[in-house]
Amino acid sequence: MAVVDVSTSFAAAALPRTLAVVVVLLLRALATGTDAQISSAQAALIRTGIGARVEALTILGGDFGLSDGSFHSSDLQGRGPAADVDTGVTKFGGDGDVGNPQPLGDESIGWQPRVQGNVGYLESTYHLREPLLAGDTSEIRTFAVELGGGARLWTTRSLSFAPTVMLLYGHTEETYLVRSAFSRKNLSQLRRLGLAGWSVQTWSLRPALNVQYRVAVDRAFITFSSDAAGFFTQGFARSNTHLSVGGDSGFVTNKIDVDIPLGIRFQGHELRSGGYLSRTDLFGDLRTGLEVEHLNELHGRLVLDFLNQLAGVQWLGLGASYIWGTNISGWTVGADVAFHF
Repeated sequence: MAVVDVSTSFAAAALPRTLAVVVVLLLRALATGTDAQISSAQAALIRTGIGARVEALTILGGDFGLSDGSFHSSDLQGRGPAADVDTGVTKFGGDGDVGNPQPLGDESIGWQPRVQGNVGYLESTYHLREPLLAGDTSEIRTFAVELGGGARLWTTRSLSFAPTVMLLYGHTEETYLVRSAFSRKNLSQLRRLGLAGWSVQTWSLRPALNVQYRVAVDRAFITFSSDAAGFFTQGFARSNTHLSVGGDSGFVTNKIDVDIPLGIRFQGHELRSGGYLSRTDLFGDLRTGLEVEHLNELHGRLVLDFLNQLAGVQWLGLGASYIWGTNISGWTVGADVAFHF
């Protein structure tokens, strides 16, 4: 079954604290003289901060395993310069198993091909309220495409495993909008240091493993699943030599999903309800770049069953989620579509 989430809602995440602090320190150093130089230690912090930020936003905007939504983060919980952050994410993607399980050789194991993919677009706006930079904004736009697949292996009628491999491509651009007197005076230095007006492209290798256990209760289904995904990222086509993108990220999502047929028919299709509760723990540059340790999502849906009535479609309807976690909260509303190949 493949699930496609189509949404025009918005999402947001905090910027990395290390990068924000270093930017302010450098700007204050620039204020003391036009020839202020960046130290090797500061350069390393900038490379780490921007690299983690680009990788995290590319994964947030381009990976089908992370939800879009409408989020807002403010003040970075007092750990960085005062700011409000808003990010918009639109995604179209999903995953699915093809056909019915087939015997794997002479083993008592069934298998199905599995396909996964996503197209995403992200816009992030960082509204600075730090006194020196008050009124300035940093806007980041990311376009990402993800594609891959693998196989689902059934050891019993209920228990299955799905190892997969995907590639994620991202193109990220930053635009710094100057309103403060300080930034107007030092904009050329900001650009020279790679802190403003930069762009970079990335690719990420995404190996993953999904474990699923499905239980039937009368006509309803309860599915327990766990997804572990890693990202190994490299940057290229950098607009500034100070940009250095490349690192490791990952997440683990544990989810319980309930699918309930309601016995009510509309236009010849049965109405179904359900939803899921999940927790996603973030690791590596994904955690650093978003300043989020974990996400919880509560999702509900109301759909019409099209199985065996419309080629390739299992259900079609609406879904909505509330998402909360460390330094992040929000919601998402969009189409809830399940395909059956």
